[in-house]
Amino acid sequence: MNWIESIILGIIQGLTEFLPVSSSGHLELAKTILGNIDNQGMLMTVVLHFATALSTVVIFRKDLYAIFRGLFSFKWNHETKFSLKILISMIPAIYVGLIYDDLIETFFNGKILFVGAMLLVTGFILFLADRSVNTNKPVSFKFSIIIGIAQAIAILPGISRSGATIATSVLLGIDRSKAARFSFLMVVPLIFGKMAKDIISDDFLSSSINVGELSVGFLAAFFTGLFACKLMISLVKKSKLVYFSIYCFVVGILAIVLSI
Repeated sequence: MNWIESIILGIIQGLTEFLPVSSSGHLELAKTILGNIDNQGMLMTVVLHFATALSTVVIFRKDLYAIFRGLFSFKWNHETKFSLKILISMIPAIYVGLIYDDLIETFFNGKILFVGAMLLVTGFILFLADRSVNTNKPVSFKFSIIIGIAQAIAILPGISRSGATIATSVLLGIDRSKAARFSFLMVVPLIFGKMAKDIISDDFLSSSINVGELSVGFLAAFFTGLFACKLMISLVKKSKLVYFSIYCFVVGILAIVLSI
């Protein structure tokens, strides 16, 4: 891997982590197009995910401050309820990630046909969500578990995590801005948890280290993530998900054609 490839991967991670087009799916496509770019393997993956997690923290720093302040008041307040909803939403993804980790791995590593098919699924759910009109409900405890199930399904490459969770929220009738806020905040603990799991893995310990390549990848992912997160919040409020739906259909079809 060289610096250019590190920057490309960082930009792809930063954009697709927040825009509803599947970061895992695009990284799989990038690996296929660019060839063997995995010689830093797990280490680069951890660095890029840390960058996008940090960009989420920066964007929602006021929300996170309010949540922690409310939590440490040790009262049954709005912040405590919101935090519990976040924890509930994490349960399906944690269960699937721990129990079916080996099975999930089989869907990665060059399964471009599968990625293309899942991108078509993402495009379809975004299309449905964009046509939803009654969106004024808050995130309830029941809704948080349903959104969590959508997030667990999005572990598959080609299913957009942000697309699945935001689309599910909108289809449930949740206010669009609240849907975007909940979607981006619910993934932060999972990213840090996944990073911790990756760090103690054998693949991480065997990764080669090139500080320059890791640094440019991190910076590319972080700053692109800041841009993409703000853009996505704005587009969700304006009901512009159909553009991403079309994009997923196009890329999905191209991926299927290339895999044949």
